Amino acid sequence: MTPTELHGLRIAVLDDYQGVARELALWSGLESGGAEVTVFREHLGHDDDAVVAALTPFDVIVAMRERTPLTANRLERLPNLRLIVTTGRRNASIDLKATAARGILVSHTEYLPSPAAEHTWALIHAATRRLDAELGAGGSGWTHDGGWQTTVGRGLEGRRLGLLGLGNLGARVAKVGLAFGMDVVAWSQNLTDERAAEVGVRRVEKDELFASSDILSVHLVLSKRSRGLVGAAELALMKPDAVLVNTSRGPIIDEAALFDALAAGQIGCAALDVYDVEPLPAGHPLRTAPRTVLTPHIGYVTREQYEIFYRDAVEDIEAWAAGAPLRILELPAPVVRTGDLKADAANPPRLSGPPTTETATEPKV
Repeated sequence: MTPTELHGLRIAVLDDYQGVARELALWSGLESGGAEVTVFREHLGHDDDAVVAALTPFDVIVAMRERTPLTANRLERLPNLRLIVTTGRRNASIDLKATAARGILVSHTEYLPSPAAEHTWALIHAATRRLDAELGAGGSGWTHDGGWQTTVGRGLEGRRLGLLGLGNLGARVAKVGLAFGMDVVAWSQNLTDERAAEVGVRRVEKDELFASSDILSVHLVLSKRSRGLVGAAELALMKPDAVLVNTSRGPIIDEAALFDALAAGQIGCAALDVYDVEPLPAGHPLRTAPRTVLTPHIGYVTREQYEIFYRDAVEDIEAWAAGAPLRILELPAPVVRTGDLKADAANPPRLSGPPTTETATEPKV
């Protein structure tokens, strides 16, 4: 790569909420070659005109997961855009048909599946042991008001963990549940008894999953089939003290139905890391809903994850500028539903480069 290939290149790094993008990667190599790197810490919002106005000057966009969608409407109004680098190995918010039509290359980075599984258990523990009420830190909570024990939590051993989805992430969560001595069951449209047995759990029917689980955790890829899969009918099946956990994608759960179920005391708790609209609007009813444990979509947010994201992003840009692009994200091949688990599993976009341990179950924004 020579400096002339980078000279004048304008690069936008989006949604660096924590302000760590420059710390965790060597952008200086790009800048010393004449590229201009602009880091946006704040979300650009949901208005198409505002997003387009902010991004029009840029040749390259580094997208942090699905925080800022790059839709066909937006892409056709970004005449300078030549490369998109998405963090993670898939991004449902990028219109790959539109990028292909406009000759915009899309590259991806690698991804660690473990942080999302770990955060799932953080939410489960917070909900079952009532950490929302019992935490004291930095002079707040009971350390501030002089209080002491106020709640009685629930244990995990012997209770039923239901998994809605048993891909890579669901299987990781299952193994921890088994280690805690839980009865772990699972269901998805494509799950077979054989796949469940491989993980050491039992497949049940959908209604039984919802009706019998003490803790129900969502681990599905968002698709036409999974959108709104957890609705009023499913919530009505759940135990009144059940915990519903979602670290996958917000739209898999019908938020209006969930709010109604919480308000009516129909389920015990909702522990959520993902939402229909992100960032979650200030006046959203879930912010004040009873019996909730809410985190701001941080399931994948770890230093180790971000180091991979930003390191690979720089590498992708350098390789593209040198005429040898890496980790190209392409349109997914058509999926033919056959009834066979492997054939019917959600088909991810084709990825260049060597295979990794990740599967199509990569989560979230």
